[in-house]
Amino acid sequence: MSRQTHQFDGSPLWLDPVVPDRDADLLHHWVAQERARFWMMQEHSRDEVHAVYTWIDEQPTHHAWLVRLGEEPVALLQDYQPTAEEVGEHYEVLPGDLGLHFMLAPADTPRHGLTAAVFRFVLATAFADPAVQRLVVEPDARNDKAVALVRRIGMRLGPVVPLSAKPAQLAFLTRAAYTAAYG
Repeated sequence: MSRQTHQFDGSPLWLDPVVPDRDADLLHHWVAQERARFWMMQEHSRDEVHAVYTWIDEQPTHHAWLVRLGEEPVALLQDYQPTAEEVGEHYEVLPGDLGLHFMLAPADTPRHGLTAAVFRFVLATAFADPAVQRLVVEPDARNDKAVALVRRIGMRLGPVVPLSAKPAQLAFLTRAAYTAAYG
């Protein structure tokens, strides 16, 4: 992904590649919480989280990023080529498709507008790459909050498909729909 920056409350939002040796403790803290149950890593040890992100770091088809607000990590973003994931077996993958996984960091004090700002930033960053023509997400279909969020940001819902670990609600955002909604 490109090095786009946006502002929220006077601080820049930016992408920082996940470095497993540096970030495993932080990520383990995030994924072990009840609120992250749909991330399906609650039972993972810190070493298992480290191994997962080391594997991602080694793949040419996958990337993991911390979304930072200033220096504070506020979200985890993963992008991937759908043909390299199980989801690619359940829909017609088109040239220019990019898959995304996203998780907001736990917050002691919610900040009004941060979620929307982070999503605008993530979408702008993804579509800054001219090769990206469509974003694909596949939240757990039972995760009502995630499904509502992808609808709210303008993604078109597709079918629910049976992945090995979850029933996945496919959702898509084309470059044209992004441009029409966000300019």
